[in-house]
Amino acid sequence: MVKGYTVPLSPRGDANLASAPPWHYAGDIVAVEFWTDPAAAEATLPDGLSPDPDSSGHVVALFVDWQFSGENEEYLDPVRSQYREFFVLVDARWKDQPVSWCPYIYVDNDLALARGWVQGFPKKLGSVQQTRAFAAPGRASPVLAAGGRFGATVSAHGRSLAEARVTLEEPVSDPAALTGRPTVNLRHFPRLAAGQYDKPAVHELVMMVSSGQQVADVWAGTGEIELFPARGEELADLAPVRTGAGFRASMAYTVTEVRELAA
Repeated sequence: MVKGYTVPLSPRGDANLASAPPWHYAGDIVAVEFWTDPAAAEATLPDGLSPDPDSSGHVVALFVDWQFSGENEEYLDPVRSQYREFFVLVDARWKDQPVSWCPYIYVDNDLALARGWVQGFPKKLGSVQQTRAFAAPGRASPVLAAGGRFGATVSAHGRSLAEARVTLEEPVSDPAALTGRPTVNLRHFPRLAAGQYDKPAVHELVMMVSSGQQVADVWAGTGEIELFPARGEELADLAPVRTGAGFRASMAYTVTEVRELAA
């Protein structure tokens, strides 16, 4: 019998892209909040979510340099466990609860792509880069202190999609701007049967469940971000009309499940 959690299933079960949870993550984040046209933000929402009347049009764009592990020190294989990611989170409501909705996300690692689809993240392949900070001071690295500057970019299929800059001003004791809302995703797997293309095998809103979340070295300051139109993409439809704060932080957490949301 072939084994595995995701495809490809195989005799030993080692060939699958994503092994079974728990999934442990640690990463450095460069983020910028901005406001887009509320109608553009609302247009991305699936059935079951509605605009948040208290923050309509508010979006957070996040660039993350991740390291992943399962239960077997997978981080010792960095070519498979390290990856970079970019995504946007739109403020929304599920019933009366403030949530974040992820309409677009790009990643440079196929293992992370597979885990994301299982969770409901609509991941696409892209190239994501961000400025790194190092413990040894020097002119090639910004400092995690007032005046530190970080840049980040994302592209896909050779086309630029977004570019951001953050200049740090002060440490933040409450990271609610980055972690205050649970993320809601849509697990969607279509059918490949004539006449049933509009009747997906799976179509369910889910809320990400994480544990052991740690957030460290959170700094806030000024943020700049630009979204670029590109063929086959709709990210730029969320073009900023106003930019808010920029952030630099580190985060770690564990994922074991998602919770299906009742209609």
